[in-house]
Amino acid sequence: MGVEHDIDEERASAGDVLNLNRVLLVDDNPVNLQVLYQALEQEGYELLIAQSGEEALQIAVEAKPALILLDINMPGMDGFETCERLKADAATREMVIIFLSARDQVQDKVKGLKLGAVDYVSKPFQFEEVVARVNTQLELRRAKEELRKLHQQADALLLNILPRSIAERLKASERNIVDSFPEATILFCDLVGFTPLAAQTTPGQLVEFLNGIFSAMDQLVEKYGLEKIKTIGDAYMLAGGVPDPRLDHASAVADFALDLVSCLPALTQDLAMPVRLRIGIHSGPVVAGVIGEKKFAYDLWGDTVNTASRMESSGSANRIHVSQASRDLLGAAYGFEKRGSVSIKGKGEMDTYFLLAQKEGGAS
Repeated sequence: MGVEHDIDEERASAGDVLNLNRVLLVDDNPVNLQVLYQALEQEGYELLIAQSGEEALQIAVEAKPALILLDINMPGMDGFETCERLKADAATREMVIIFLSARDQVQDKVKGLKLGAVDYVSKPFQFEEVVARVNTQLELRRAKEELRKLHQQADALLLNILPRSIAERLKASERNIVDSFPEATILFCDLVGFTPLAAQTTPGQLVEFLNGIFSAMDQLVEKYGLEKIKTIGDAYMLAGGVPDPRLDHASAVADFALDLVSCLPALTQDLAMPVRLRIGIHSGPVVAGVIGEKKFAYDLWGDTVNTASRMESSGSANRIHVSQASRDLLGAAYGFEKRGSVSIKGKGEMDTYFLLAQKEGGAS
């Protein structure tokens, strides 16, 4: 499949729907069908029979055989037309087709192969040869299916560490991925009192605790269409409007933060430990890109990132500390508590706010 398709798109592959042990025999001659059936049955295949092209099409769609042995000279729809229609249908085009025919002219063989068959055996034939060709083609199909599964696993792993659009660009062999975003909103979240908590719990309990909190955040990231950037120890970083720009990046991040704070009592109860978070939000321009060659990481840089981190570190437990820039973008749709002028490390005095709630009838 080409790189223009999303890598997590459901693939219409033979392995997803076809029975790799099922073979359809298509011939209007009952004697040919009987001897083919007996020869292939000994190989352990599940065999189906059709005596016309029309019947073959119906069985193929319903039974999903991996391979079809197809005669050409049949009443009504001949083998060539049957093959052409099978290859034109997305539900059957991946089926392996081998022609078995008394027509042994070169032009007939070329036509069959051009229509999508992988092999052409002339009658009369040796059944050992037919069985060998069937076995070979189905082994190739199984190998192709195994390779497809490995590609799917690799794609899934890539999406676990990179945004979808960035992963697609890497698969398209794009290198040195660096983008500038004039507007984005960054959120940092940190556990309050993590150090003494870590000293009082076992490593297993600590990892389970962090996994419970971060998993809840991951679900909210998915809910609001945001991008998780990374976790560092007990800190969590996400972005709105990166790598896919969106006009409502600030409100999406704000809604995430409000939802997260509302979930804290339930998290505390589920994890049987107190969950207290500091949350900081800031909006502005950022630079984003992929670093590393063997172990990829998608990260953000710039003053906006640093300021968002300072909003978190200078905030208060279970409150959402936002900068003037974010407050301006959120506007009247949200309620705020003015904190006043706060000394922010590396920035000096800044007017900041605590985000309280979304007002009724505000941003969705």
